[in-house]
Amino acid sequence: MKTRRRAPILLLATLASAAFAQAAERPMNVIFLLADDQRWDTLGSYGNPVIQTPELDQLASEGVRFEHMFVTTSICVTSRASFITGQYARRHGIWGFETELSPTQLAESYLGRMKAAGYHLGFIGKWGVGDPPKDYFDYDRTFPGQGRFVLEVNGETRHLTSVMGDQAIEFVSTAPTDRPFCLSVSFKAAHVQDSYDITDTPFPYDPALSDLYEDVEIEPPVSALPQFFDRLPRSLQDSEARLRWAIRFWGPSRYQESVKGYYRLVTGIDRVVGRLRAELEKRGLADTTAIVYTGDNGFFLGEHGLAGKWTPHEASIRVPLLVYDPRLPEEARGRARPEMALNIDIGPTLLELTGLEPSASMQGESLVPLVRGEGPEWRTDFFYEHLFEHPRLPKMEGVRTEEWKYIRYVDERPVIEELYDLGRDPQELENLAGRKEWEPVLTRLRQSWAEWQERAR
Repeated sequence: MKTRRRAPILLLATLASAAFAQAAERPMNVIFLLADDQRWDTLGSYGNPVIQTPELDQLASEGVRFEHMFVTTSICVTSRASFITGQYARRHGIWGFETELSPTQLAESYLGRMKAAGYHLGFIGKWGVGDPPKDYFDYDRTFPGQGRFVLEVNGETRHLTSVMGDQAIEFVSTAPTDRPFCLSVSFKAAHVQDSYDITDTPFPYDPALSDLYEDVEIEPPVSALPQFFDRLPRSLQDSEARLRWAIRFWGPSRYQESVKGYYRLVTGIDRVVGRLRAELEKRGLADTTAIVYTGDNGFFLGEHGLAGKWTPHEASIRVPLLVYDPRLPEEARGRARPEMALNIDIGPTLLELTGLEPSASMQGESLVPLVRGEGPEWRTDFFYEHLFEHPRLPKMEGVRTEEWKYIRYVDERPVIEELYDLGRDPQELENLAGRKEWEPVLTRLRQSWAEWQERAR
């Protein structure tokens, strides 16, 4: 039975390896698309019946979709540093919005490795880790901080996502033909436009998308019921996540307005992806350009009575991941991989897609073997850390396995813990910590957490 199950995988891996070998002499371009605050279940290809993302769904059908992709820290600055460096925050040490990557960190990142290899390097959008490096990119359309969705461009009011699409097309159309390119597009969407004013629109979408989802009623999650908020630790009940929930999701009409605005921002990204792929086809670059699409962290849409991210719960840490490689044979496309992928894996993956070696300092693993259909030994758990300094956010760490979630509020005394059986309770409604029958599982995961604190350094 085992041989019969593995035979298709081995065949696909053989076909994919042959295709990669055949194209080995051809320089591979790579495009890395990073959405902001996009949770895993906001694509049609991930089972969302409402959201309209035809271009990204097409990318999934032509590439490989990862069902369990996570960030190791759910906050923009730290997660983006992990994407760039391939490291846990324990190692790269980026916890503040003003902290920049050191020259060594940048040189050892996927960007630095490609720059050193002679790639035409472009970066568009939200840099997110201190100020963008000066004079580093061949095509530089970075901006510091959060930016704004509504722009004035040549006397015309434009939406930032659409403008970034123009810039991506400009990059592709002007890239030199004598060397490969690496383009990173770092969207602001679907990030909220931060405000504490209840009259502001939380998710300013492109007016061209205003008719989308008008006739749809979006069902709030079960975990949004008050009894599940009441079970949270007091420090989380009184946190920034609850304050922002009151601004963005309190009341049925506000909930519908915010979620539909969030969906429209995602659809705006989808349209840019369509435009960009059409440009690659037009320029004859589609067969030599790999595309990776993911999000920098998840986002609470009212789960547990919260907004934002930060915590180790699934809504906060789980994101989509699509990997498209034109070298894949037809038989290997449109597949879903169940293995755990992490943000620290993206740097090594981008480098292997282009035939470059990852830096020794990277802690992630290349996902290319999984994309090809191979079955390597793979992680069965990972470490989560959120030590960002904020007066209204508790510090949290934990371990997520294939079946369990352990959360530890590290500054609480006495210690507060959460334990969830993800197979039986995927919405994390029932905390099993403190129940005698689950004490062996809790003890095992507590020990794993302690070991991970050193392993992640």
